[in-house]
Amino acid sequence: MNSYISFTYKEEKEVSRVYNFSAGPAVLPEEVLKEAAEEMLDYRGCGMSVMEMSHRSKVFDEIIKTAEADLRSLLNVPDNYKVLFLQGGAHLQFAQIPMNLMKNKVADYIVTGQWAKKAYNEAKLYGTANKIASSEDKTFSYIPDCSDLPISPDADYVYICENNTIYGTKFKTLPNTKGKTLVSDVSSCFLSEPMDVTKYGLIYGGVQKNIGPAGVVIVIIREDLVTDDVLPGTPTIMKYKTQVDADSLYNTPPCYGIYICGKVFKWIQKMGGLDAMKQINEEKAAILYDYLDESEMFKGTVRKEDRSLMNVPFVTDSEELNAKFIAEAKAAGFENLKGHRSVGGMRASIYNAMPIEGVKALVEFMKKFETENK
Repeated sequence: MNSYISFTYKEEKEVSRVYNFSAGPAVLPEEVLKEAAEEMLDYRGCGMSVMEMSHRSKVFDEIIKTAEADLRSLLNVPDNYKVLFLQGGAHLQFAQIPMNLMKNKVADYIVTGQWAKKAYNEAKLYGTANKIASSEDKTFSYIPDCSDLPISPDADYVYICENNTIYGTKFKTLPNTKGKTLVSDVSSCFLSEPMDVTKYGLIYGGVQKNIGPAGVVIVIIREDLVTDDVLPGTPTIMKYKTQVDADSLYNTPPCYGIYICGKVFKWIQKMGGLDAMKQINEEKAAILYDYLDESEMFKGTVRKEDRSLMNVPFVTDSEELNAKFIAEAKAAGFENLKGHRSVGGMRASIYNAMPIEGVKALVEFMKKFETENK
């Protein structure tokens, strides 16, 4: 007797998709979603979903190892860097980084937005955190000059948030750390363009912006920073060495999220890799920024030379008009354009998976709105 349960699939329905400009959890490639849907009940003949399988199984072992190999290939990650698939979001990294790296209990922070500010405040719980540069004086609308910073002689690392999701700024040139280890939160620019991993001691990012569903954090850490020499009281699970020694399987990892990330890595490879992604992202961003620069109603809020390719904040001259635009845009199928609660206005997040047609359609809608509301 066959022990398998058989299912009859319903006829496929026509699906209506909106243009999702959410800052995260964010848009994913339709190709990836369709492939995952086809494998939902039976992943490649194993008779179960990836949601249901053991993280110790041979099937999942292949999934996570392939995902790591593809990520290493995309970023040209050197052999002396470890790749981890973790949980807890950026907030957990705000604590895990000082717990593991603050040997001298001193670290320098460049504060260019709310997330860097939160990381800085968390680090103060574990030692001396020095704010060596900030753009808070102008509502985080620019990246400060980081060519000659007052780096602390005994700093264990220098910390940045490379792309500021809320404010739409991006480091175009990495800070001069004067030989100190650079730690970077790359959550909202991860895999949007090539990057030289060797310039960092540690890179991390929540994948829900540009790579996968919420619940996974990828950490890429140079192996000399992976030691048992951590701050007293550091929980076992929060030691990078614990996770490195267990190949990200010390505890049950976010299996399904890792599986989707792996599919996105394949999709990026198919698109031509990170050089191709950068070219596409520059083209998309230019369409929106060019319109903002010529519009009489909508204005970008970031200094031009510091603009992000991923997150584009903009405003009108009144809160009432902002609210009207957001409401009418939603009715027209443009979702999640409301700016972060801390700054208001609007924000379009145009990550890798946002098609260029979506950006063009948004600009056409903005032009129409401007004409009708002069």
